[in-house]
Amino acid sequence: MKDTFNVGAVQMRCSDDPKDNVKRALSLADRAAARGAEVICLPELFRTRYFCQKEDPALFDLAEPVPGPTTEAFRKLAKKRGVVIVVSLFEKRAPGLYHNTAVTIDADGSVRDVYRKMHIPDDPLFYEKYYFTPGDLGFRAAETKFAKTGTLVCWDQWYPEGARLTALRGAEVLFYPTAIGWHPLEKAQFGAHQADAWKTIQRSHAIANGVHVCAVNRVGHEGPKGCDPSKEGLEFWGGTFICDPYGVVLAEAGRAEEEVLVVACSRARQEDVRRNWPFLRDRRIDAFDGITKRWIEE
Repeated sequence: MKDTFNVGAVQMRCSDDPKDNVKRALSLADRAAARGAEVICLPELFRTRYFCQKEDPALFDLAEPVPGPTTEAFRKLAKKRGVVIVVSLFEKRAPGLYHNTAVTIDADGSVRDVYRKMHIPDDPLFYEKYYFTPGDLGFRAAETKFAKTGTLVCWDQWYPEGARLTALRGAEVLFYPTAIGWHPLEKAQFGAHQADAWKTIQRSHAIANGVHVCAVNRVGHEGPKGCDPSKEGLEFWGGTFICDPYGVVLAEAGRAEEEVLVVACSRARQEDVRRNWPFLRDRRIDAFDGITKRWIEE
C-alpha cells in the first residue's frame, strides 16, 4: 500500500430543491476526483436544507431508504471515477424509524459501510431528537480501496469516546460530515469562540488518536422563507478543514463559499507521530471502567 491517500472535502450550500442539491453535490464530488481525491466526504444531510430547525411530521417525507436514490447516484459516480465517497442522508429504515446516516461507498461502487449517528442533539433550531433514532451499529472503521476510514456525524464530533473507539478499530482518517452554524443573534457575542471550539475539539481527536481528521461543513443562511437573516434561522459557518495526526491543519475552507479541498494524507506521518507520542501504548485500560457510567458517585 502506498504511503499517501488523497482526501477530498466538499463544502457546499443547500437549496430548497433536493434534486438540485444532489446534482451539485455530484458535480462537486466529481471536481474533487478530477483534482486527485481518492476518498471524498460530503456535508451532513446535504440533500435538503437543514430541516431540524422545527418539529414537523410532514418532514419525515424527506427521508429515503438505504440503498435508495441518493446512494445509487453516488455509487455510479464512485464506480465511474474509481473513488470512495462518504454520503450523508436522512435514512428511512422502517415506518416510524429514521436515522441520520452516513454511507461509505467504495471505489467499485459497492456500499462498504453504513454508520448511524450515535449522539443526537436537542437544542434550539437543532431538534434532531424529534427526527432521528440514535445509531445502533456502534463505532466503525471501513476497509476501502485507498484507506481504512471511520465516519462519525456532527454532534458526534464533541465526544472523545467515539473518536477513540473508531481509531482503535484501525481508522486512518476520521470523517465528520457536519451541519453546524451560528444563531444570528448569538454570532457577535459567541460566534468566534464557538467556531474555535469546534475546530479545536476535532484537532484534539487527531492528536489524541494519531489519525487524520476531515471535518466537512456546509455554508449559507437557512431559515423560514422571508425571514430576517440577522435574527432568524442558522448561518452555517463553513470552515471545512483537514488536519494531520499532529493536529496540523493541512487545508481549510472559508466561511461563506462553496469549496473543494484535496489533501494528501501520509501514513508515514501517522507512524512517526504515534512513535513519538505513544498515547495508545500508555493508555491505562485497566483503570477505565468508570467511562461507561453516566456519573461516578463517590
